[in-house]
Amino acid sequence: MIEPWSCAWSRFIYKNLHHEPFVEDVKNWEFPSSGPLSGANGALPWIVFERDRKIFEDEFPNLKIEKIEPLMPFSYLLSGGISMKSLMFGFMYGICRSIEKIFERAGVCMFAMITIRKTTDNNENMYKKTLE
Repeated sequence: MIEPWSCAWSRFIYKNLHHEPFVEDVKNWEFPSSGPLSGANGALPWIVFERDRKIFEDEFPNLKIEKIEPLMPFSYLLSGGISMKSLMFGFMYGICRSIEKIFERAGVCMFAMITIRKTTDNNENMYKKTLE
């Protein structure tokens, strides 16, 4: 998954320049819905997979978080995102990504790539063999 992520840079952008809420201090994983495509909390992926990671692991023991990789502190913004015109030419993308990798290693990001693997325990494997 590539999801919004929380760091000092992204919090500034999401809270000051983005139209959807980004609230990291909510107590649960729910948010009020006021209709289609509304009521979102952009911080929810960070809340579930980072802040509340232990709760996630306890609730979903067959889902293992393999890697969380911070991404794209600038290229998404410079590309115009989903609804704005791009602020950079296509040939600049490679240069921008090279610079971004330096910042990503320091944890500066707008998004994170989250890799999760479904695992099975012996009981599930035995159940599958019984059905076959």
